[in-house]
Amino acid sequence: MNGAAMKRWALPHPTLVWAIAAAWAVAVAAEVSGRGRLLHHDALAEGGLPPWAALGLFLLAWQLMTASMMLPSSLPLVRLFGRASANQPRPLPARAAFLGGYAVVWTCFGAAAFLADLGVHHLVARWAWLAARPGLLGGAVLLLAGVFQFSRLKDRCLTVCRHPAGYLLQHYRRGTAAAFRLGAGHGLFCVGCCWALMLVAFAAGVANLWWMAALTAVMVFEKTGRGGQRGVRPIGVGLIALGILTLAGLAAG
Repeated sequence: MNGAAMKRWALPHPTLVWAIAAAWAVAVAAEVSGRGRLLHHDALAEGGLPPWAALGLFLLAWQLMTASMMLPSSLPLVRLFGRASANQPRPLPARAAFLGGYAVVWTCFGAAAFLADLGVHHLVARWAWLAARPGLLGGAVLLLAGVFQFSRLKDRCLTVCRHPAGYLLQHYRRGTAAAFRLGAGHGLFCVGCCWALMLVAFAAGVANLWWMAALTAVMVFEKTGRGGQRGVRPIGVGLIALGILTLAGLAAG
């Protein structure tokens, strides 16, 4: 594919650009107003709501996080799919199904993270030593994310995400069901590539703008930047260093 063709498919669809901008606008408004803290997983887990209600509210906020953080790094494949599906008899339902499959996979990951967090809260409530060290979990998540940057799974999934044209050529089929499967399959590789970074975002909270912006920049760079593949390990070193500093500060305190 020549440089001109790459520029054409790299251009994002205006609707998605507006969706990403709207998601960030809502996140900023939630942070400024202070209401975003009400949808933080800690607040929901300890707010006295039934688990199903807390999960439902969290997943609403999680859609915002997925749109603002994950869509920017997936725009190349979304753009390619839009061009490929233009000649289908029903292109708009196909595109909606593609995005729906992608969203379902990330929603399942968010639900799993929230349910696991409920288990962690139950553990903390029964273990005074851990309750007295709330920063321990944050440091552990940073270390986990840093170590994962050096894994084979990260390399394999990132390679697929960095070459959307090859993935589309291999898996593209006509129809809404096939579009949903394609979106879900891409979502699985995306989760495989970015789950640990999104776990850091989860730990920070759905309206922590500094962490959201930093992690979004990292994921976009890794998946679309010219030196993204080479930057994976230095980013891992940085995350490990942050985790060690967090744990060291906890120990010093």
